[in-house]
Amino acid sequence: MRIASPAFSEGDWIPAEHSVDGGEYPVPLEFEAVPAGAVSLALVVHDPDVPRDRRPDGNFDHWVVWRIPADQRQMFQEDGQVGVVGATTRGTNTWIGPAPHPGDGPHRYFFTLYALDTALNLQPSAGRAELEHAVEGHVLERAVLMGRYQRG
Repeated sequence: MRIASPAFSEGDWIPAEHSVDGGEYPVPLEFEAVPAGAVSLALVVHDPDVPRDRRPDGNFDHWVVWRIPADQRQMFQEDGQVGVVGATTRGTNTWIGPAPHPGDGPHRYFFTLYALDTALNLQPSAGRAELEHAVEGHVLERAVLMGRYQRG
């Protein structure tokens, strides 16, 4: 399985239009080679590079989505919302664009796609921790795309 974006390549810079410095548009995504037995997909976008003096665990969750149809092959802003959007670290149920503090240096953003043998039944208040717990034992395949972002 593979997750990619037409906006950036693996390890490259995420364009500003997807950050708080631009329009904060969700990053467009493409999914390939999803296993035939998948019932649904789930997606987590998280930044593990937050300075510990700001967040003791060093993490910020930017997007948490589940119940994405297994035959979905892309997620673009103009497609509208696909799946159930869970809670970000901020407690909102929406995409939050990259927004590292100026001077932090580059942050990494991991887009993790899970192909699942089930359709998760979580409340919209669930976040990354609940999703990651719920997928245990149900992951057929996992794919990761990493992009970076830095502010001046």
